Amino acid sequence: MTTPLPSDRSYYAAVNPAPARRGALAGDMRADVAIIGAGLTGLSAALHLAEQGVSVAVLEQKRVGWGASGRNGGQVHSGQRREQDELEATVGKADARKLWDMAEEAKLLLRALMERHDIDCAYEPGLIHADHKPSYVEESRAYAEKLARDYDYPHVEPLDREQLRELVRSDQYLGGSIDRGAGHLDPLALTYGLASAAEAAGARIFEGSRVRRLRHGTPAALETEKGSVTADTILVCTDGLLEGVEPAVERHVMPIANHIATTVPLGERLKEALTSRAAVSDSRFVVYYFRPTPDGRLLFGGGETYSTTLPKDVSPLVRRHLANVFPQLKDVPFEHAWGGVLGVTPTRQPFVRAIRPNVLTAAGYSGQGVLLAPMFGKILAEAVKGRLDRFDLLAKLPVPAFPGGTWLRKPILVAAMSYYALRDRL
Repeated sequence: MTTPLPSDRSYYAAVNPAPARRGALAGDMRADVAIIGAGLTGLSAALHLAEQGVSVAVLEQKRVGWGASGRNGGQVHSGQRREQDELEATVGKADARKLWDMAEEAKLLLRALMERHDIDCAYEPGLIHADHKPSYVEESRAYAEKLARDYDYPHVEPLDREQLRELVRSDQYLGGSIDRGAGHLDPLALTYGLASAAEAAGARIFEGSRVRRLRHGTPAALETEKGSVTADTILVCTDGLLEGVEPAVERHVMPIANHIATTVPLGERLKEALTSRAAVSDSRFVVYYFRPTPDGRLLFGGGETYSTTLPKDVSPLVRRHLANVFPQLKDVPFEHAWGGVLGVTPTRQPFVRAIRPNVLTAAGYSGQGVLLAPMFGKILAEAVKGRLDRFDLLAKLPVPAFPGGTWLRKPILVAAMSYYALRDRL
């Protein structure tokens, strides 16, 4: 009988020694800015504010990096969550270009944060997009040409079936592209590094401090079981893990769980799946994503569920999807298998808004958070300091509330995702 792998113990937690536990908030305190969530968004906002002399308190219900920021697939894509064609149709070509440039700046910010704060998160260049339907191959070629022509981005190379097959040893895919300006990294190492940098700049981080109430007003306050923080500005940076604190965010951002496993170190057998160090993300709506780890494992993600309660053992779910892509590895042992909760929106555009004049949020990255969250944290910090141009640009992106609000959003999303999962298979 196979021993279940615990769903709360990730590969990242195994290879990154956990820092000393930070204390919980106890008593009442005052800060200029109070932040809910010690993930990539909240920590980046805290760092950029603290570096400007702003007093910051960050409240985290569990531990730094416990949410999606420390559990995701680690892929650094180019652009926003939606492609430039859709953004042009939604906000116009001028603003679409600004959004593209913002995402390119986000790459530079990641590099700068790693270098300036000595954060070793095992960054590897290269990200392959693998198409599983014939019509998608031509779309990928046309999109690569568009990025080179209209966005001065010549780093995406189209791949035909044979070229892709040389890199990704699966019969599932018919072509695609490789983006040499994108890549992948260890997201928990990045999150730990940002937390240390924020604290060094003067921010205070409280773990085990679940926010039970956001009290609106001027000033506003965050209340926990054992204390409170009164602040001029509140930043809600929880993505999919808000749980009743701010309904205005929850109506637009839905939590879903994704699941990942890593194999044992494969040595030369890794080349039976991947022959390069690039990560891979495929064209399914319910996406498969995978990549090599620095120690020679295959990290594979696939399979979504619609609850914040994870299965006791997610490995059978992931194995079924891995076997679909790489049947030659279907029996390879897993050493780690885990799940994480991320936030999605109805349009897959991020939800960046002023909920109240002094309550701002950035959430709903829909799988693009590794690149965007640190940048959006910086943009939240800009907004607190009075620079609103980039915040307002993001606020233009259409993100309607889920039909039925927080009560009916789950069954509606499940029905929609089931439809798209069926379409993936046709």
